[in-house]
Amino acid sequence: MIVIPLRTGRGMNQHEHWRSRDRRNKREQEAVGWMLKTAQRPRVPCSVLLTRVAPSGGLDDDNLVSSLKNVRDAVAKWIGVDDRERMQVRYRYAQQRGPWSVRIEFGEPVVGAQYVLEAIE
Repeated sequence: MIVIPLRTGRGMNQHEHWRSRDRRNKREQEAVGWMLKTAQRPRVPCSVLLTRVAPSGGLDDDNLVSSLKNVRDAVAKWIGVDDRERMQVRYRYAQQRGPWSVRIEFGEPVVGAQYVLEAIE
């Protein structure tokens, strides 16, 4: 498990100027990239569980996925498998209450549904 102290955006509900959004996207991807630099790459095929930890009550499922887009893009680049390759790497999403962070967990390949959205604990 990799824990990144990162405050992600609110997904599609994030209303900001395009330059601000571009800077935030770059900052989020760089933070994830730096944390993954020393981690051991998982064997492909695999599953990736991305958990958004925030002090708020949580996001609905489409905003949860979009809030973790930059994290997913950075993980896909690090693994070396385009995130469109659903048969190689399956991404799952969860959220939890707590201090701002993102957790990345790698696991066995997922058979069946592409996305699993888990409720706030």
